[in-house]
Amino acid sequence: MPGRSAQLPDSAQKSDTFTGTVWADPVLPATDGVVINTVFFAPGARTFWHHHEHGQILHVLAGSGLVRSDGGPVQPLRPGDVVWVPPGERHWHGAGPGSYLVHLAISLGTTVWAEEVAGAQGAGPCPM
Repeated sequence: MPGRSAQLPDSAQKSDTFTGTVWADPVLPATDGVVINTVFFAPGARTFWHHHEHGQILHVLAGSGLVRSDGGPVQPLRPGDVVWVPPGERHWHGAGPGSYLVHLAISLGTTVWAEEVAGAQGAGPCPM
């Protein structure tokens, strides 16, 4: 029988691998290495550096934010944007300094968490 949202745990505030206030709501039970969450980031909140075994899809639902791959520029996130992060690509994402961000995160395979994003790594020119 297919998984149903009624079988999901409650929302969870994230803290071990996030900076700032972040809430995650499971959309479906984790199945076959696929985890789907709706994630709310308060202004300025973001993930630590991390990568996904088989990649990640981010679909921005509301607010505005930022995403950055290691060694790349900071890129804006706006409602309707869909971002593909390739397998193994180290990155972070979160809300911009003046807005909340809500995105659907589809994580494929194991997520490997790394260190907190240092100040200069989260800054830089961004065409917001």
